[in-house]
Amino acid sequence: MQNNKITSLFNIQYPLIQAGMIWASGWKLASAVSNSGGLGIIGSGSMYPEIFREHVQKCKKATDKPFGVNVPMLYPDLDKIMDIIIEEEVEIVFTSAGNPKTWTPILKENGIKVVHVVSSVKFALKAEAAGVDAVVAEGFEAGGHNGREETTTFTLIPMVKEKLSVPLIAAGGIATGNGMLAAMVLGADAVQIGSRFVASNEASSHQAFKDLVVNSQEGDTQLTLKELAPVRMLKNKFFNDVLELYKKNPSKEELIELLGRARAKKGMFEGDLEEGELEIGQISGLIHEIKPAAEIVKEIIKDFEKAKKEVANF
Repeated sequence: MQNNKITSLFNIQYPLIQAGMIWASGWKLASAVSNSGGLGIIGSGSMYPEIFREHVQKCKKATDKPFGVNVPMLYPDLDKIMDIIIEEEVEIVFTSAGNPKTWTPILKENGIKVVHVVSSVKFALKAEAAGVDAVVAEGFEAGGHNGREETTTFTLIPMVKEKLSVPLIAAGGIATGNGMLAAMVLGADAVQIGSRFVASNEASSHQAFKDLVVNSQEGDTQLTLKELAPVRMLKNKFFNDVLELYKKNPSKEELIELLGRARAKKGMFEGDLEEGELEIGQISGLIHEIKPAAEIVKEIIKDFEKAKKEVANF
């Protein structure tokens, strides 16, 4: 994989990035992926500032390889998180859910590489104009918070590639070496994978949630709550409660009231499979086993190389 823009940018072995998912991506997962040749990412979105600092410090001790952090820009303590990133000399930051213009210049001034996550061509171009080093284009197959456009990865990647000059990372619906190759054939320089790493030993998610992910089937997830922030989740009692409320043509306030607080923590971290918000991608129907992160990376890269050879024989 010589001359790959993303492996060169981040100084990593493989163009494979683990997504910074809330309640799943702590220092154990991030360091395991980085030690395996990918880029591990700590998901700061479910961490108080001092907990986040602890994860960064532990990750530094657990790996001598590059790792990054993901920062949702809707985070209430955003200033504190950014201060910690600068103080702890984190080298790579993935921002999402906000305007990249706000923090990109400050991070870049501190020698930090910045990547922004988008769901459309329009926002990819805005991120490029803000000065980011790379863009993650995420199709609506992805788990968790998502774009309103419902553009699939297969469509989104070539559309973004056509307009973008900075390196492009594909996300959404990718969990295998075959999927990785397909995304790169469509124009991506690398892939970002989330759901597959939820079903890893090192993910900090609750075991009951991991078990549910590996037992899920095609059609078990759906995108909802677009009026608040679109989110893809597994269908459970809470999801059905949302559907029932929609039948009454609810106001935004009524949706907020039903959602309440800490719904994602309740489901993914505490293991309440009925009342929790269980965020996972459509690709969960193709995930059948919980494994160590190192094995997942190894398997994806092995299948990627095998698929490349098979395609060459077409």
